[in-house]
Amino acid sequence: MPDGVPDIERGARLARAELAYPCGDPPGPGEAKEVADGLLWVRSPLPMALDHINLWALRDGDGWTVVDTGLNVPAAREGWEALFAGVLENRPVRRVICTHMHPDHVGLAGWMTRRFGAPLLMSRLEYVTMRMLVSDAGPAPEEGAAFYRACGWSEDQIQGWRSRYGLFGKGVSEPPVAYQRLTAGETLEIDGRAWKLVGGDGHSPEHICLLREEDGVFIAGDQLLPRISSNVSVWPTEPDADPLSDWLASLERLKVEVPADVLVLPAHGEPFKGAHARLDALIRGHETSLKRLLRTLREPRRAIDVFGCLFARPIGDGLLGMATGESLAHLNCLVRRGEAIRETDAEGVWRWRAV
Repeated sequence: MPDGVPDIERGARLARAELAYPCGDPPGPGEAKEVADGLLWVRSPLPMALDHINLWALRDGDGWTVVDTGLNVPAAREGWEALFAGVLENRPVRRVICTHMHPDHVGLAGWMTRRFGAPLLMSRLEYVTMRMLVSDAGPAPEEGAAFYRACGWSEDQIQGWRSRYGLFGKGVSEPPVAYQRLTAGETLEIDGRAWKLVGGDGHSPEHICLLREEDGVFIAGDQLLPRISSNVSVWPTEPDADPLSDWLASLERLKVEVPADVLVLPAHGEPFKGAHARLDALIRGHETSLKRLLRTLREPRRAIDVFGCLFARPIGDGLLGMATGESLAHLNCLVRRGEAIRETDAEGVWRWRAV
């Protein structure tokens, strides 16, 4: 899920004064707000601390193209039904685009594509990963338990992970068995207007954003958020991954591919202007966290031992998985840069120390 937990916001606060929010208050349940020509802002509820996701309906001939769908929960489906019967004027959904495979973005894609006989459009890695995770129902693999044990989790915490294993599929309606591939760098036509596909890395495998260059509208998904940093994590499927380096590189790339004055339409928070200031703040914040972490590694630390230097809030069991993944992302980044090494003790527990 997208809620970022690291204390990198201390490095990002400086940019908040440089952001402008020209679209006003968000739409309420069953409502939509036009924020650009032919583009409606919809907000769907999430049953968690991050309590909403922004979704987008684009006029497309006699129907609509929907970008992201919300979580597979009754309140989200009811919200869409109210929209279809109301502001969307009972016009059909012609296409469903998902920026990436997280359940709050793709959760109702199967339901919506079946309801309207519409195709699903995603990047290849996002679609394949989504299908894999939906089918990954358990039992929890022992390799995953060993991974979290190596990070410093207790046996009770590992048992909690076992009990939650497979929850991804419960937040996602049965996905369509076919899709249409989106590829960064290509152009997609919607209602006769060109949208450039812009790629992102680190938060998810092959995130796709959409840029309408003619009037400077940028549907950013989770790649660029105004108030939080997207979760960038290492997971048991690839314990040596370095997603933070990928994330930082993609933020630098966005400064080249996306103009500074676009209207950013994020998945969480409000539409804003000030894209380059926000990108700079996110990069600066992560680099500050890495420097602080490296100082902490003057003594060997487990993944769970570095929470205090990375996160501004206490980490309970509800955030333990994301916090551990985010810590690993920072630790692995330092290893990749040659600034730290990871060692394994006789019990299989990992500890990192500065070189």
